Amino acid sequence: MASLKELKLRIGSVKSTQKITKAKQMVAAAKLRKAQASAEAARPYSQRLEAVVASLASKIAGGSGEGASPLLAGTGKDDVHLLVVANSDRGLAGAFNANIVKAALAKARELQLAGKQVQFYLIGRKGRPVINRTHPGKIVAQYDTTGTKEPSFAQAQAIAQELSTMYLDGKFDVAHLFFARFQSALAQVPTEQQLIPVKIPADADRNAIGATVEYEPSEEAILDELLPRNITVQLFKALLENNASEQGASMTAMDNATRNAGDLINKLTIQYNRSRQAAITTELVEIISGAEAL
Repeated sequence: MASLKELKLRIGSVKSTQKITKAKQMVAAAKLRKAQASAEAARPYSQRLEAVVASLASKIAGGSGEGASPLLAGTGKDDVHLLVVANSDRGLAGAFNANIVKAALAKARELQLAGKQVQFYLIGRKGRPVINRTHPGKIVAQYDTTGTKEPSFAQAQAIAQELSTMYLDGKFDVAHLFFARFQSALAQVPTEQQLIPVKIPADADRNAIGATVEYEPSEEAILDELLPRNITVQLFKALLENNASEQGASMTAMDNATRNAGDLINKLTIQYNRSRQAAITTELVEIISGAEAL
């Protein structure tokens, strides 16, 4: 049984931990408001851009006509798949990072069973140990976001440029993006999105942008400009969704940790009081027994 001194030290230690988790919860809650607003503001633009690209692509013989950009038409092969896994650089966010990595690994197993080659491109550091252990040597590149307070469009541009260069150099045939879509502080949904080549819905409407439009210059020329921007925008949206999801998961995890610390403090306090009462009772019995002996 722990001594009174040990119990007192442990109670003090848990109280210190509780103060830290409470402070981190408050910081995450403050950051969540801005991160959520940014993620929700990015959704309409990314969806509208996807609709414009789909409308243009549907006019080019199903997106695979002569002259179509490789970012739309593809390489003609489906052998090498690059899984772009967006994680954070920090922990203490519950199962946020683990759920994204789990979704990516499930996709990797599915592709490998179909006879495809799998490679990984990591955004953030937290997913690297697990992926490196399960798929050694398959991480071809990593974009480190250490030191950045929140995602920027410049980051998305840099990642999109690197991915596009790798694709045009024949390093892979299809790229899949994995991130957590923010729903609420309690719910972050791991999401997969085909990033390269741009996937056009089968039911894409020629007039999806809301009106009959004649383009000048040609649809192919406009798509050559829009497709790289679309990849950047989709990446930026994913980074914003991830940032909001991370803050929500961190706030929830720290709230749970604060509550658990409070419960543990109560249990330790009860144990301390009982031990102290037992020690006092023992001392009284010894005093009374000594007095009776005299």
